[in-house]
Amino acid sequence: MNPFLESQLLLTRRHFFGLSSWGLGTAALASLLEGDAAAAGPDGSALQPLPGETGLPELPHFAPKAKRVIYLFQSGAPAQMDLFDHKPGLQERRAQQLPDSVRKGQRLTGMTATQDSLPIAPSIFKFKQNGQSGAWVSEIMSHTAKVADELCFIRTMHTEAINHDPAITFFQTGAQLAGRPSIGAWLSYGLGSQNRDLPTFVAMISQGTGKSDSQPLYDRLWGSGFLPTRYQGVKFRSVGDPVLYLSNPAGLSSAGRRRFLDDLSRLNQLKLKDFGDPEISTRIAQYEMAYRMQTSVPDLMDLSSEPERTFELYGPASRKPGTYAANCLLARRLVERGVRFVQLFHRGWDQHSKLPEQIKGQALDTDQPSAALIQDLKERGLLEDTLVIWGGEFGRTVYCQGKLTDDDYGRDHHPRCFTIWMAGGGIKPGTTYGETDDYSYNIVRDPVHIHDLHATILHCLGIDHTRLTYKFQGRHFRLTDVHGKVVKPILA
Repeated sequence: MNPFLESQLLLTRRHFFGLSSWGLGTAALASLLEGDAAAAGPDGSALQPLPGETGLPELPHFAPKAKRVIYLFQSGAPAQMDLFDHKPGLQERRAQQLPDSVRKGQRLTGMTATQDSLPIAPSIFKFKQNGQSGAWVSEIMSHTAKVADELCFIRTMHTEAINHDPAITFFQTGAQLAGRPSIGAWLSYGLGSQNRDLPTFVAMISQGTGKSDSQPLYDRLWGSGFLPTRYQGVKFRSVGDPVLYLSNPAGLSSAGRRRFLDDLSRLNQLKLKDFGDPEISTRIAQYEMAYRMQTSVPDLMDLSSEPERTFELYGPASRKPGTYAANCLLARRLVERGVRFVQLFHRGWDQHSKLPEQIKGQALDTDQPSAALIQDLKERGLLEDTLVIWGGEFGRTVYCQGKLTDDDYGRDHHPRCFTIWMAGGGIKPGTTYGETDDYSYNIVRDPVHIHDLHATILHCLGIDHTRLTYKFQGRHFRLTDVHGKVVKPILA
């Protein structure tokens, strides 16, 4: 087809009037490039709106306690009664049937719904109280126990999702169905960047040693949903370039790449003028970011300036790229450089069988680096305005999946109650919030839903969760949908 005729056909009446309302998009491109520079300021001012956006809200709504977030997501669902929710009374109930009065007819997954019995499986691990707060922590989380007075344990998280993908999607986006923006994308949209040379939102994945055949993690979990794609997370890799296509192709000099990007930008500006599509602005911004990252990312990844004590603190695995320990260290280096939201996904917590063996491997991966991150941030004066979150997508059942033996058991999915912890950035340290029943099966006091957690995270960042919205398909959407309340008792 003739390209001129094709362009005329694409220029529909609706498109023409939409284009006119945005001044043909040229000014928007200028505001994008200038906005990037403004976003690099120490105040973390938000980026300017793009064509098609309703305009960014005035943020923060009130003085924030946190400026940035590190989310240590434990993919697969850690067993709360083996780690942080101590239930000593279960020992005398070992192998007994879970009472109907406790189960209350709640649904089971297809993996245990056909079992002849649901025998109670107490944890084989020892617990003890730690620090001035007296927080109960399992023996396999000995490093976390040492920083217990910095943490707030929430024992009463709950969700409606009972399978991994909708449950993880719920935690990341506030909805079980895919398509909504991730929490990091919401923060990128609302608060903008603090460093023009690095992404606002970075995601990293590590594989646990506890279980190799783990649940898959999809790029949409750090995606922008219906927000412009400039707000999506950037995945850092452990093999090759940390970010895809960061290096120049063979034979292309840095000066040559600069000339190429300038020419490409001019072509994209012509398309932006024709169509006013915010995704064109996103592409321009991404190309420019990639060029700047050619300098900033190698500096970020170069650990030669880190003292030996740092690697001793995070553990020997911190020297190996792609491990959870190495990613924790990188998370600290990223927030030091002004990255707004860093999310680590650590796979391998899905222990349907051989839990005592497998969970030890997961604890070995994560315990020391997680505690080291808290200690490192505190020593550098960063913990007070960095919010750190540790937890998975749901919990584990008190009853055994499969055969219960003296030294082995498995646990199925359990959305009714589970434990996460938070630290820093406006959270009250040395706190244990909420109470579950004697079986860690139901919540007795102070439930916390995912929407409540999201509302509380946004509150720590100075955001009223009911006012951070984006209009899409005629509706003003928000991370917490139409729900959520701030959990005020855990706030500092």
